[in-house]
Amino acid sequence: MKSWARHPLRVTGRLLWLGAELLLAAIRYVRHCAFQSQDSLLLSRGKWLQLSSRRVLRIFQVETQSVGSVPLNGLLVCNHLSYLDVLVLAALTPSSFVAKSEVRHWPVFGWFARLAGTIFVNRNKPSQAAQSADEMAVALRDGALVVLFPEGTSSGGETVLPFKSSLLEPATRQVHALTAGLIAYEITDGVVSEEVCYWRDMTLMPHLINLLSKQAIRATVSFTELRYGSTNRKELARQLHSEVLRLKESFAA
Repeated sequence: MKSWARHPLRVTGRLLWLGAELLLAAIRYVRHCAFQSQDSLLLSRGKWLQLSSRRVLRIFQVETQSVGSVPLNGLLVCNHLSYLDVLVLAALTPSSFVAKSEVRHWPVFGWFARLAGTIFVNRNKPSQAAQSADEMAVALRDGALVVLFPEGTSSGGETVLPFKSSLLEPATRQVHALTAGLIAYEITDGVVSEEVCYWRDMTLMPHLINLLSKQAIRATVSFTELRYGSTNRKELARQLHSEVLRLKESFAA
């Protein structure tokens, strides 16, 4: 791991810091979430994840800024670049996330995801999409902000991949706020697409170690509310995709 060799004190110190923060997060979870009733668990988890994400982002030296009104409830769809996306969005507002089932087994982030009540989707079993959609509908009904990355995978950020519509069904059934979001990163000592974005055949731990070696990262999240949705999930996917593309063009301008 060349980045560790180049910055041994920085990486080692941040790894130790990360371990300490994970321990503190576990303690806070037991105190504030473990014994909550089902009715209050969703809100408690969202607040726990927000505080924990803010503290972990400090380890990575991530400075976050938002453009537009930060949503408080309803469905938020966003482009997907990195595992940092979850921390950045959760730090801005209490959230419930939808993620691929593989995330459940990731070191560090999988543990966070399970405790936070993430809705996991098995991409190899499309028949389970209905169950995941039902879980999303319950969270939306209870007033949560549900975050979905409808590209289905992360990318290097050059474009926004087409949105998969299968998990947008809950947004067509009832009236919920619909928000499109765009995440963009900047670093001065590296290349975003290769060192912040987590995609292609990258492996988590080497990527994480390299990310911990960076001086600082800037994350910008832009939001826009979709005023008129659609009762057709495929049409809704196209609408939301168009809004995210528009945000991307505005950010690049």
